[in-house]
Amino acid sequence: MTSRASWLALAAVLTLTAACATTPPPPPPPVESGAPVPVWLDAALTDPGRPAADMARDAARRPAETLLFAGIRPGMKVADLIPGGGYFTRIFSKAVGPRGRVYAYVPGEFAAQAKREPAVAAVTNDPAYANTRMMVDTMPRFTAPEKLDVVFTAQNYHDLHTQRMGPVDVARVNKAVFAALKPGGLYIVIDHTAKAGTGLSAVDDFHRIDPALVRREIEAAGFVFDGQGDFLRDPKDRLNVSVFDKSIRGETDQFVYRFRKPGRARR
Repeated sequence: MTSRASWLALAAVLTLTAACATTPPPPPPPVESGAPVPVWLDAALTDPGRPAADMARDAARRPAETLLFAGIRPGMKVADLIPGGGYFTRIFSKAVGPRGRVYAYVPGEFAAQAKREPAVAAVTNDPAYANTRMMVDTMPRFTAPEKLDVVFTAQNYHDLHTQRMGPVDVARVNKAVFAALKPGGLYIVIDHTAKAGTGLSAVDDFHRIDPALVRREIEAAGFVFDGQGDFLRDPKDRLNVSVFDKSIRGETDQFVYRFRKPGRARR
């Protein structure tokens, strides 16, 4: 099993690029090489309630680096947008602790097709994760019962543009995320990389998206680009096959973007 020390060594090389026109709250600080993992994060990752299958994916998904990059801390209010089976929902639940809250927002577009209870319900119905709540609604209607510190989505932003999803009004979705966040709140987007300049051409067949397009769409909603992480990059991925192809599945090149709602924003 990958050691906590090696995770921290990787976290120390995160690329953090500030790009704010206003003066927002400071970004999450980088982790010093060799520094101990925060107690709350270690407890979240070693939670005995996590399925063995989830823990087996940690080496590829790098949850320690991800949460540190996203600035997740105890007491935060977080939305796990398009949570799938709840891999991150469980981790967020233990990381934010009893004073925090995690909203697992399931797209109604997917739920209607599945014709079964969303997989993340196994987490939100579990008393061990009592600070979580599942919400099912269409993507353009995204909201939360309270203002959020972080909205997080991993490997699913491209789905907003797929025929399976509709596609939905992505501009409206990003504006809804903007409205749901507190001033200074963060929008974290992780997804499979498509070749530069390909736009949306790879979303249906390859389940990839051009990072530059994602950045333009989210900035158009009022967000400022606040940093990117390189810890999920993989130069071996030639970006020319589906992410489900057995030659690359679980080892795709992924971009990790952080956007911030300006601190002076009124909505």
